[in-house]
Amino acid sequence: MLVALKDFRAEGCTRPSLGHISYSFTTMTIQEPDFFDVQTPSGPMRVHRFIPQEGSWPVVILYSEIYQMTGPIARLAARLACEGFEVLVPEVYHEFEEPGKVLCYDKEGTDRGNFLKFEKPVLGFDSDATALIDSVFNRPEYRWKGVGTIGFCLGGHLSFRAAFDRRVHASACWFPTDIHSATLGKGQCDDTLDRSGEITAELLMIFGRQDPHVPAEGRRKIYDHLSETGRNFTWHEFNTAHAFARDEGIRYDAAVTRIGWEMTLELFKRRLV
Repeated sequence: MLVALKDFRAEGCTRPSLGHISYSFTTMTIQEPDFFDVQTPSGPMRVHRFIPQEGSWPVVILYSEIYQMTGPIARLAARLACEGFEVLVPEVYHEFEEPGKVLCYDKEGTDRGNFLKFEKPVLGFDSDATALIDSVFNRPEYRWKGVGTIGFCLGGHLSFRAAFDRRVHASACWFPTDIHSATLGKGQCDDTLDRSGEITAELLMIFGRQDPHVPAEGRRKIYDHLSETGRNFTWHEFNTAHAFARDEGIRYDAAVTRIGWEMTLELFKRRLV
């Protein structure tokens, strides 16, 4: 559910001059976030949209953690839209939860999110991605050659898989889970690494070294496979924990998130704009 975005973002302000020094800024604000539904093989999928006030912008699909469209995800989406992108946030558990459902950052929400991650078939995640990308390119006014994807945790894995579609030109995968173990989806037997040779997008892979969900041997497995298959990727590991970009809770690392964010923006502005 989209709670009033004014609670999620700071209002614009003008910085005063200091002595004889003046500051000039190019600012971009966004429209009030809205949503639409995309038809998928398993039913309608709610998609939240964040878009600049004016103009036409390349699309970036933002895949959430296991909790769907929480406050931290909404703030990340708004922040990205302010950089000149139309940001679409799909509800990845639309077959199981009512539209607008947000899982809480507590044991109950975590258990539910993890259960659904292993209950939904991998083909369901893939068909959702195809349906959403189709909906973008079916717009007569969409003039950009490709779309981008970005995701966090579960969403990092979905961002990676979405890049099997050649219409995805850039994919930023933040601490993606279950790629190394091939355990995404019902049956916990995905083919993500096996199919990674299909990816033509440029990949940005970001991990925390203290992330127990993707240990060192798992990260090495992913890195080696991407290298062996000759994918176009950059790889970054930071001394921080899992979910360090979530701006709630003690794992939030603002400094590392800022670095990762700048790398993400450089990728999208170079490959999509």
